[in-house]
Amino acid sequence: MAEQDPSAPALFDISALTPTAPSFMDLKDPEYAYMYGFLQADGHLSQGTRDRGRLAVEINIRDISILREFQRLTPYNSSITERVRATNFSVEHHSATWSLCALEARTLLNELGLPYGKKSTKIKPPRFEFSRRDYLRGVIDADGSVGYTGQGLPFISLTTSSTAVGAYLCHYAKKVTGTERRISRNARDGVYNIVYLKEAAITLAEHLYYPGCLALQRKLDAAASLSSWVRPAAMRVRPPGRRWNAREDRILLAHGNAASAAEELGRTEQSCSLRLWRLKTGRVPMPPQAPELP
Repeated sequence: MAEQDPSAPALFDISALTPTAPSFMDLKDPEYAYMYGFLQADGHLSQGTRDRGRLAVEINIRDISILREFQRLTPYNSSITERVRATNFSVEHHSATWSLCALEARTLLNELGLPYGKKSTKIKPPRFEFSRRDYLRGVIDADGSVGYTGQGLPFISLTTSSTAVGAYLCHYAKKVTGTERRISRNARDGVYNIVYLKEAAITLAEHLYYPGCLALQRKLDAAASLSSWVRPAAMRVRPPGRRWNAREDRILLAHGNAASAAEELGRTEQSCSLRLWRLKTGRVPMPPQAPELP
């Protein structure tokens, strides 16, 4: 049984003095919060005439067990089918698809915030109480990665087209790990690539992939493996970056010279030179004028 979000009230049937089953897509329930995050990232909700339509999730056959969990959690008729086809990545790609057609279920999911049709830029975290870490784990299971880089460093990442989802992960992960990330779209394909490395990745993975949680087994295993990483003695810890403020920008511009500004600001000449270039080329906005003294 997945761990209950501490912020979520317990669902309890006083008359029977036994816990009640959560209603379908109660996002305070960890399993439904995970399922909803996964559906937002990897599901497709289509709509036809006369209230016909379908929710479909197609994934690699190796992860079919998560579709069986979705089927278990759904009190409506649904089906799981398999197919083998040629793709850009494989001549024989074996996939499994979970399909749900019930109008009542589709309407509820749409009202919760799962759009019909193309949705990659539209999805956003729920605006009401929900199990946050389980929701984010669902999004990462669908559109993220957990493991080790080619250099052997632990990492956890998310690739998303949604500004709201990317910003929410950064906001949540900062509270958990203390590591700050600022998102920007990839110039090549316009998506956000958010990556946490080393100790931050270990801390975040341990928080999201807790024992007994609903998750893709391979990512649950990968998350558990990260805790064995030990920072090499020769690998120094990089201090948090010092952000520029408007006052420092004004001083730098007044000097117009990186070397002289560096001495006054207590920064490196390289840092001042790069910031001055960014200001003069419009990469960053010019600072506002300092308020006049009375």
